[in-house]
Amino acid sequence: MVNGLLDAFRLFYHRRWLSEKKLQRYQLKKLNQLIQYAKKHSEYYQQVIPFDTISSFDQFEEIGLLNKQRLMENFDTINTLGYQLEDVMEYALSKEQRKDYYGYYQDRVVVGLSSGTSGNKGVYLTDRSLTKKLPFVFLARSGIPLKLLPYRISFFLRVFSQGFQDINSPLIKLQYIHTMSESKVMIEKIRSQRSNIIMGPPSLLRKLLPYKDELKKTVKLIVSYAEVLEKAQKMEFEREFGAKVIEIYQASEGQMASACSYGNLHINEDLVYVELFDEHGRQVNEPNKVASMIITNLVNYVQPLIRYQMNDMIRLGHPCGCGSRFRVIDTIVGRSDDVFYFQNKQSQRVPIYPDILSRWIITATDNLLEFQVIQKKDGDMFIEMQCKDEQSFDIEAHKIRKNILEHAREYNVMIDVECKQRSFDQNKSSLKHKRFIRQKGD
Repeated sequence: MVNGLLDAFRLFYHRRWLSEKKLQRYQLKKLNQLIQYAKKHSEYYQQVIPFDTISSFDQFEEIGLLNKQRLMENFDTINTLGYQLEDVMEYALSKEQRKDYYGYYQDRVVVGLSSGTSGNKGVYLTDRSLTKKLPFVFLARSGIPLKLLPYRISFFLRVFSQGFQDINSPLIKLQYIHTMSESKVMIEKIRSQRSNIIMGPPSLLRKLLPYKDELKKTVKLIVSYAEVLEKAQKMEFEREFGAKVIEIYQASEGQMASACSYGNLHINEDLVYVELFDEHGRQVNEPNKVASMIITNLVNYVQPLIRYQMNDMIRLGHPCGCGSRFRVIDTIVGRSDDVFYFQNKQSQRVPIYPDILSRWIITATDNLLEFQVIQKKDGDMFIEMQCKDEQSFDIEAHKIRKNILEHAREYNVMIDVECKQRSFDQNKSSLKHKRFIRQKGD
């Protein structure tokens, strides 16, 4: 407990207000510690990092880039615990099929099966010792005012996990609510817990608007995540729900950014080292320019992510009045995924979120290299896909259609699925194209 509180102190009161020079020294120190550990315990990094220490950030940029595909291809030699991808994937998929999302792999790590909107599957490992610190990290970096303690949070997720379970503590009670629950079920759970905080993507928060009067009785804060929160949306939610709205930026690769007391989103510069580049490969340091992200997780040593290419794009904002030297994210550009809509047998319009659709696709096959999904009107789903083995397209398309339709029956919706073979240009600009597109005007 004492160590956890010290971590919270360092996270909240100390590092945010480091001078730029002291912050850079801290980052350089953490990068060197990570490099030395990775070179000692990871065969992959022994081969790709040509030096034992770095003296500058320019030297650090000499390390080759890592992305999700390369991470999966080299999973066995990147992780520092000697785990085999086949074994870890079998464990993760077994958990997925049983809908049993608790527990640690080999009593050591939390395994995350990532789909998001970035194409093929990703498997991410987090040390148990790290997840045990989550309550204190959450207290320090969630952006939620301490005056709301104890936090009674209703967290809307497609899948809960041990990592989220580890956030629970005497001061934080996290209640999981499935994103596909009926609205009335959601409201009843919020009411029964007397939640003072709700967390969910903007598309789901909109689903709760008809119940705003009921929510106003206990909800004092709304936390948005996983999708782009438009400024107009934020103002609307604050007005309609009568509660402050803040945003967090959490990804499988790390805790990217947290809100400050002013409500602005700051990069967690002491947890992740973030390099920003424009579409021409030029470094971006100024506000209002769209930039792709290359991140290095400074705290995860079991699966080192060093110069990892994210699919998200951001725009930096201007320095914040809160006084923190951590860079401000004005806009997360690359997560503006549209919600798809389908009809159930009662002719009711049912929303299904991109992360759910993505998981239906990626759990159907291991032979998928890239895909994009378009919805032109309610009920249809047009998948353009590229397989690792192009000759197997018909087989893989059949697997994907079958998996989608099986899941659709569980949700009592009807989906018209069409698959088309497409070759994606892997060498095109690294800036993200949208994986899910709902065409407007229908």
